[in-house]
Amino acid sequence: MEPWDERNHGPGAYPTVVDPRGSCLSLLVIVVDTTIVNVALPTFARDLHASSSGLQWIVDAYTLTFAALLLLAGAIADRYGRHRALAFGLGLFALGSLAAAFTQTTSELIAARAVMGVGGAFIMPATLSIITAVFTDHAERTRAIGLWSAVSGLGVAIGPVAGGWLLTHFSWDSIFLVNLPIVAVALVAGHWLIPASRAGGSGRLDLTGTALSVAAFTGLTYTIIEAPSRGWLSASTLGLGALSVALLAGFVAWEARAAHPMLPLRLFRNPRFTGAGLSITVLFFALSGVVFLSSQIYQFVLGYSPLAAGVRALPSAAALAVMSPAGAALAKRAGVRVPVTLGLVMLAAGMVFFATASGASGYGHYVLAMVVVSAGIGLAMSAATSASMRELPPALAGVGSAVNDTTRNMGSVLGVAVFGSITASVFASRMGFCVPGRGRGGREP
Repeated sequence: MEPWDERNHGPGAYPTVVDPRGSCLSLLVIVVDTTIVNVALPTFARDLHASSSGLQWIVDAYTLTFAALLLLAGAIADRYGRHRALAFGLGLFALGSLAAAFTQTTSELIAARAVMGVGGAFIMPATLSIITAVFTDHAERTRAIGLWSAVSGLGVAIGPVAGGWLLTHFSWDSIFLVNLPIVAVALVAGHWLIPASRAGGSGRLDLTGTALSVAAFTGLTYTIIEAPSRGWLSASTLGLGALSVALLAGFVAWEARAAHPMLPLRLFRNPRFTGAGLSITVLFFALSGVVFLSSQIYQFVLGYSPLAAGVRALPSAAALAVMSPAGAALAKRAGVRVPVTLGLVMLAAGMVFFATASGASGYGHYVLAMVVVSAGIGLAMSAATSASMRELPPALAGVGSAVNDTTRNMGSVLGVAVFGSITASVFASRMGFCVPGRGRGGREP
């Protein structure tokens, strides 16, 4: 099938039957993979003799390449075909998964995870941009984005349980090999369910903007990842942060005067697009932070196995999956502000309740807090995403989706870094009370 060029035929005039499940299945594989890998970290430490730094980079190598290439992947998808970008990303993700399954050292696994991150960078914006370009009717698009958002919650639910089960019955390479049949089904389903789509923009690819964006987001993500271990106010963190901000400023300055910018800055003059992006950042900051804490609490404080901890995370993940389409339906009836505001209020209430936990708190306290947090995030997420994508012109669906995904990713990276730093600081200060021969705050009496 020839790509459907929106310049010549108009957006949405697709001659094939379109089903959003083709895009959602592609999204599912990268969401599931992330949560599975987190469950397997203790196994990597034992079998690969990975250090704490090595374990961190098994996770962060994926995050770094994913964040660095999102905007570039979105621009390439718009120009050369979103369906092609999706197929390329799936193929690369499968190759990285296969390589990861046969690695023998921590360094090899980190390299394979970086390749998977490149594939994920092409997959995620392509899925959302295809939905945005194809479903031009507002009601249909809102329902499709609600389904897309619900799949994120489904992936969060499947990942820990599937990872725990696989690690219980098979060796750790199974958590990567399981990606291969999912990718195969996604590619076959995509051939039949996803139409060829591209914006067909004129002019050459913005190479300078590409280089600046990759450098800026690589530096920014790396700075956030390393800040908890190096110290948020250390010279290296402040220096890397300043360099990242300078690169980001250079990117903005270049895009403002480029003849064919990769990211037209006029998008951010729209308060609805910018506000939706900020809301998504806050949502994923909170989601990643509380999931990071709760997964450790379930295993290290309450003493559950990886599989048992995954099963006990199901209620909160189910709440996110159920409330995502509910948020889309509410946005259709009452407008975007209602579900986003209500979702943020529920998020705040759940986090306050989570913070009231004490040493005597059991599973019931944490799961109730997580259900409220996840329900609020689900309610607001699909509505905010739909509002963000509705403001995009069809020719910018790919790069606009990449902006949406970048806000999600930055919120997630910040959430883990900030919550992890706070937890480590509180733990260290509390440990001072338990040191024999020391008084309050760990000082000598």
